[in-house]
Amino acid sequence: MIDTLARFTPYLLLVTINRLINHYYILCNCLTRLRQRKTGLLIILTLFSTTFCYAQTPAIQLATTFRQDINIEQYFVSEKLDGLRAYWDGKQLISKQGNRFTAPVWFTRDFPTTALDGELWISRQQFEKVSGIVRTQDVNNSHWQQVKFMIFDLPLSPAPFSQRIQQMQQLVDQANSPYLQIIKQQKLTSITALYALLDKVVDENGEGLMLHHEQALYQHKRNRDLMKLKKFEDAEAIVMEHLPGKGKYKGQLGSLLVKTEDGITFKIGTGFSDKERQNPPPIGTTISYRFTGKTRNNVPRFASFMRVRVIY
Repeated sequence: MIDTLARFTPYLLLVTINRLINHYYILCNCLTRLRQRKTGLLIILTLFSTTFCYAQTPAIQLATTFRQDINIEQYFVSEKLDGLRAYWDGKQLISKQGNRFTAPVWFTRDFPTTALDGELWISRQQFEKVSGIVRTQDVNNSHWQQVKFMIFDLPLSPAPFSQRIQQMQQLVDQANSPYLQIIKQQKLTSITALYALLDKVVDENGEGLMLHHEQALYQHKRNRDLMKLKKFEDAEAIVMEHLPGKGKYKGQLGSLLVKTEDGITFKIGTGFSDKERQNPPPIGTTISYRFTGKTRNNVPRFASFMRVRVIY
C-alpha cells in the first residue's frame, strides 16, 4: 500500500502543479485586462487551496465500437446522449477526469446514496449550453434547472444489466426528483430495426445509439458487451493554421488546417457557425470533428468541425 502511494504521489503533484499553472495564466490574462493586480495574490492563494479538493477519478465503464456478429435480441438499446459524463458517488457529482461539478444543493438534494453513472444533459444539440452551465463554479447557478442527470448504469451493482435497469428505475421513482431520470432502454428484434432506429435518431439531431448486453456485468474498464453505434466517426486534432475564406466567407475563416495524433494533416472547411468563422478556434487548440471513413492515405473523409474539445 505504501509503495502504491509513493508511486502515485508524484503523479498527483504534477497534476496539481499543472492545474495551478493553468489557473495562473488565466488569471494573468484577466488581471491584465482588468488592471486588478493587487487582488491577484489573494485569488491565486484561493485557487491553490481549492486545487486539492478535486475528487478521485471515478473508475467508469467504457464502450467499444458496434460489431455486426451479435444476437440483437440479447441487447438493450438506448440513445447515445451528447452531454457531459458524470458519476454520482452518493454525495457529489464527479466528471470522468475527477473534477467535482459544483451543482446547487437543491439539484442533488433527493438523489440516492447509491453510486450512479450517467450524463448531464439538456436536450439534443445542446452540448455547448449544458457544458457552459455545469462547468461554472457558482453553487447558486439557477441555470442548473435546465439540466437533468440521465442515468444509464449502477457502477457498484453486481447484478446483470437487465436487473440493473429495474434497480435504476426503482431509485429514480423513490427519489422523485425532477433532475434525475433514467435513459430509456428498449429491445429490438433485428439489425434492420436497429439501423432504422439509428436513422430516426440521427434525423432528429441525435448522436447515435448504445447497445448493452442483457447479462453484462458492470466493468470498470472498456467492455465488449457495451457498444456504441453512430453514422459518423469522431476524433480529435490540433489546429495548425487558419486558412482564409473566399466568396461569402472573404475576411473570415475558410477552413482549418489540423493535425491528428498520427501526424496526418488535412483541412476542415465545414461545420462552422458564422460566429466561429469570425472567431475561429486558436492555433494550438484541440478540436473534435466528425468524418465518414478514411482515404488510402489515412485522411478522414468528409470531415466536419464539431466543437473545441472540452476537458473537465
